[in-house]
Amino acid sequence: MQALRAIESVARNGALWRAASELNLTRSAISHQLRLLERDLGFKILIRTGNQTEITPRAMAYAEDVRRALSMIATSTSRRSQNGLTGRLTISAPPGFASAWLCTNMSDFIAEHPDVVLNVVTTHNLVATADPDVDLFITFDCENRAHLQVEPLMSVEFTPLCSPAYLSQFKSFNDLGILREATLLHMGDFTDWEQWMQLSGLPPENAHRGICFSDMNIVFTAVMAGEGIAIGDTVLWAKELREGKLMRPFSAALHTESGYFLCTPDENLSNPIVQEFSKWLKDRLEIGKMGQRKI
Repeated sequence: MQALRAIESVARNGALWRAASELNLTRSAISHQLRLLERDLGFKILIRTGNQTEITPRAMAYAEDVRRALSMIATSTSRRSQNGLTGRLTISAPPGFASAWLCTNMSDFIAEHPDVVLNVVTTHNLVATADPDVDLFITFDCENRAHLQVEPLMSVEFTPLCSPAYLSQFKSFNDLGILREATLLHMGDFTDWEQWMQLSGLPPENAHRGICFSDMNIVFTAVMAGEGIAIGDTVLWAKELREGKLMRPFSAALHTESGYFLCTPDENLSNPIVQEFSKWLKDRLEIGKMGQRKI
């Protein structure tokens, strides 16, 4: 078992020293375990290329099988535990969803399952579902691929949002003319503002000004600080809209056919931690939707 954990960790981490650190072993101990495994398997696990040591393709494929087997063992252990759920769950989500929703709601899940360790990773590829180290994916939009169960979580609108203090600088409300003077805040490039301008009957090139940021969290901070107007997510920024910290000066919205999805690899469907977190997530989002409808 120690040798199997060693090859799985080396394959996943890409380096002996990282695997040694993760397993709390020395590099020589990891190397020894892999040599023993090579003897039993009958093929090379590591090859040296220049000054670097790399795992062979055949060993990498074997490590993938080992990872699945270890996951099944962990799942069985969790299912039969007498003290409730225990183990680790790795969740992938877009940075905006992770910062605006997950990190402000997950204490409820941990309170119910204190022996579960949640590991949240973020990716700027909003439809990515291929990372083998992730148990559960939350995506914006989705891509259909084999061996993946996809469930819609919630629909979303993207529309211009700004702070009340920033909007108070202009005489008119719901007047497209204010955009001639407003500072436009962008995420990455001008695309969202171009599409919104076109939707609203304005020249798309009017969007080619303002400030571009590389992260939506920074855009949100700039909007809250009254630095300009951004195309924002009405789901993730719903709390600020309800509390009057943000305002929606125009009704037109982008991506109304899009939304967030929960994507589960087939091999994780029977994992009790995945099942419990999925149920909690959908229930928690439904409560949030009910709260929005009451306002």
